[in-house]
Amino acid sequence: MAKDEKTLTANFGAPVDDDQNSLNAGDPGPVLIQDVHLVEKLAHFDRERIPERVVHAKGAAAHGYFEVTHDVTKYTKAKFLSEVGKRTELFIRFSTVGGEKGSADAERDPRGFATKFYTEEGNYDMVGNNTPVFFIRDPLKFPDFIHTQKRNPATNLKDPDMFWDFLSLTPESIHQVTILFSDRGTPKTYRHMNGYSSHTFKWYNDKDRYVWINYQIETEQGIQNLTRQEAARMKSEDPDHATRDLYQAIERREYPAWRVYVQIMTPEQAEEYCFDPFDITKVWFHGDFPLIPVGCIVLDRKPENYFTEVEQAAFSPANFVPGIAASPDKMLQGRLFSYHDTHRHRLGPNYHLLPVNRAKACPAQNYQRDGSMRFDANGGGGPNYYPNSFSGPVPDTTAGEPPFEVSGKVSRKPYTHPNDDFFQPGELYRRVMTDEDRDHLIGNIVDHLGNAKKRIQMRQTAVFYKADSDYGSRVAKGLGLDTNEVERLAEMSHQERARATEQ
Repeated sequence: MAKDEKTLTANFGAPVDDDQNSLNAGDPGPVLIQDVHLVEKLAHFDRERIPERVVHAKGAAAHGYFEVTHDVTKYTKAKFLSEVGKRTELFIRFSTVGGEKGSADAERDPRGFATKFYTEEGNYDMVGNNTPVFFIRDPLKFPDFIHTQKRNPATNLKDPDMFWDFLSLTPESIHQVTILFSDRGTPKTYRHMNGYSSHTFKWYNDKDRYVWINYQIETEQGIQNLTRQEAARMKSEDPDHATRDLYQAIERREYPAWRVYVQIMTPEQAEEYCFDPFDITKVWFHGDFPLIPVGCIVLDRKPENYFTEVEQAAFSPANFVPGIAASPDKMLQGRLFSYHDTHRHRLGPNYHLLPVNRAKACPAQNYQRDGSMRFDANGGGGPNYYPNSFSGPVPDTTAGEPPFEVSGKVSRKPYTHPNDDFFQPGELYRRVMTDEDRDHLIGNIVDHLGNAKKRIQMRQTAVFYKADSDYGSRVAKGLGLDTNEVERLAEMSHQERARATEQ
C-alpha cells in the first residue's frame, strides 16, 4: 500500500485484511461465525440508531459564540456575563417539536431554540422555543399533550380529532394555538425566527439580590415566514430545506446572528403584576417590562459529524451556573427533572461526558462513578465519597442562590390566578396582527380544524370566540358552523362546554 494511505482497522486497532469478502467455508460458503470483523461490523451497524427524541426529534445545529454587549452585572453574577466584550463558546440546536426525525422542516409546529453556553463555571443551557408561550402550564399534562401531536395508536396516522380534542378541552392553550396557526407557525428558515426562554428565570447578583427575567433572542436576518401554501409546496419540494439552509449559509460565511435581550421584573413587581409572571401561557407586555440588551449570538462553524455533535447533543434547563436559577414556573419545575431523565435513557448515564455535552471551559469534578459508557478516567484512584480527608472536591458555599419565600398547603388544585386565558390571545389578534395576519390565521385554522369532528370544531371555535368574537365568528363561518351556537357555547363554563359537546 502507498505511504500516504491509511490502514483500515477493527475497533480495537487490528488491521483488516479484506473489507469486501466475508470469511467463507469453501466456495461459495457458508459464512463462518469466526469472522470477527464481519460480526463486529454487523453488531455495530445493528446499534447505530439510538432512540429518537420523543419531542424535538428532527433538528439542525451549529457552533458559534455569544458576546456581551451591555453591562448587566448589577443583576447577575454569572461570569460569562461579567464584562462587555467577553465571548463564550456556544452550540445551538434548532428543531421541530412534534414530528418524527424524518418529518419535513416546513411542518406547522413550534421550533426549538436550544442554546448551550460553555462557560468557565460549567455549561449553561437555555432551552427555549421560537414562541414566547406554551400550550399548557402544568407538567402533569405534558405527556398527554405530546401524545395528541403524535400518531393515533390504532391507525398510526396523524389525527386531527386527537389534536383538536385535547386543545379544545384545554383552554389555556389558546394563546399558543393562535401563534402556531399564524404564519409564525411555519418560519421560512431557522435563521429567520426569534428565540424565547418562554419560562421565567431568576438572575441574582453577588449581593444576593435577585430579579425575575425572560429572554428574547431577536434574529438579525429579519423575521420571515412561509404561508400555508408555501409551506405545503416546500414540504414536497425540499423537506429538509431549513436544515440545508443553515448548513449552507455558514458554508457561504453568511453567519447567522441574533441579539439577546431580557425583560426584568423585581420580586415586588411580580407580586403586583396583573398576570402571573410564572405562567408560561402568558407574556410580560413590553410596555410594562421593556427589552434590555445583553449581547449577541453568531453561528460561524458547521458540525463536522451530525450524529456526534447534533444527534448526541443533550440540553437541559436544569443546567445553571451561579447567578442564574429556576423560578416557580410549574412547567419549568417539571422540565428540570424530565430533560436529564430523558437523556439518561436515550444516551446513557454518562451522556455528560460526550464531547458536545461536556463542560469545556472548566473541569467537572464530583463523586459520581461507573455506569455504562464511562470513557474517561472514572475518577482514577481518588475517593468516591464525601466528606473525605483525601483532598477530594468540596462544595463552594458561595455558589448557592438567594432564598425566596414559598408558602401554602400541599394539595392538587386547579390554577386560580384571577386573570383569564383569553385576554392576551385576544389582544394578539386585535392589536398585534395585521389584516393579512388575521386572514392567514383564519385560513390556516379552517384548513386544519376542518378535518376534525364537528362537535370538536364547535368546542374549539367557542374557545376562539372567547378570545375575540370576530376571531371565533370568522372561524365558524369558514367551517360552516352556526355562529349563534358557537356564541352560546362560548358563554358556558369550560366544564359545561365540554359536557355540551360530548359525543
